[in-house]
Amino acid sequence: MKLGLLTAPFEDTPLPEVADWAGANGFSAFEVACWPASGGEKRRYAGTSHIDVDGLTAARGQEIIGGLAERGIEISGLGYYPNPLHADADHRDAVIGHLKKVITAAGVMGVGVVNTFIGGDRTLTVDQNWARAQEIFAPIVRHAQDAGVRLCFENCPMIFSYDEWPGGHNIAYSPRIWRMIFEEWGDAVGMNFDPSHLVLQFIDMPRFIKEFGPHMAHVHAKDLMIDRDGLYERGILSAGMGWQIPRLCGLGEVDWSDFFSGLYRAGYDGPVIIEHEDRLFEGTDEKVKRGFLLARDVLSPFIK
Repeated sequence: MKLGLLTAPFEDTPLPEVADWAGANGFSAFEVACWPASGGEKRRYAGTSHIDVDGLTAARGQEIIGGLAERGIEISGLGYYPNPLHADADHRDAVIGHLKKVITAAGVMGVGVVNTFIGGDRTLTVDQNWARAQEIFAPIVRHAQDAGVRLCFENCPMIFSYDEWPGGHNIAYSPRIWRMIFEEWGDAVGMNFDPSHLVLQFIDMPRFIKEFGPHMAHVHAKDLMIDRDGLYERGILSAGMGWQIPRLCGLGEVDWSDFFSGLYRAGYDGPVIIEHEDRLFEGTDEKVKRGFLLARDVLSPFIK
């Protein structure tokens, strides 16, 4: 098991410089953010391009991997989180086209995992979205298989705040949908598991890990705090608006002892990647780094 971080918060820092700092501070893995280098989607915690995957050659890929290895860092996966089920067909085509490039680049580099979202159209029901997902993702999954890459979906409903995705744009958030995903594609796909999204939904985490642990190919470490006054004021039908607060590990409601106990019992021994979305530790690189170090100190006793 290796402790690492998702590079998205360092959008203005070149990857080797991020690795210099991370390697010197006890991290050993990166999930590398791979949004389009030409720009495009800009929202909180998205848009960072630390590897330009457009036409990436094997030589360039090995140069990147070698440079990270010199700093004690390996790549746990490439990350690109758009909405492939978006209502607008042109938007879908654009993000799916880039997702395929990320998958191709991972294959060229010998990176075994690409993390993404299934997505969703909030004007459709979950079942209608799932019918579209089966059609849209069939060729993407085949493309990943041909590249020797496991496509992993995050269990995030993508409901955060009004300056992000207020309606939610990812249907892969509940046990019911995850069973359908694995019945459809089996081990060709995996889960990028984030426990904070279970806190929001009041889903039993140990039970979830027990059921889906064998399908977890990548793990995010992020915490979540429930503002009880906000919950009282708005109620659960507000879907978290005004009362779910993403936090760094140890500052929210995830029981990290239960978390790691469940992972070890399920046989998971892969990367644990800290995802930083805590507004208290934003604004400067120093604040972001302080947040990552705080999370490192909470998690590192469980990782051997």
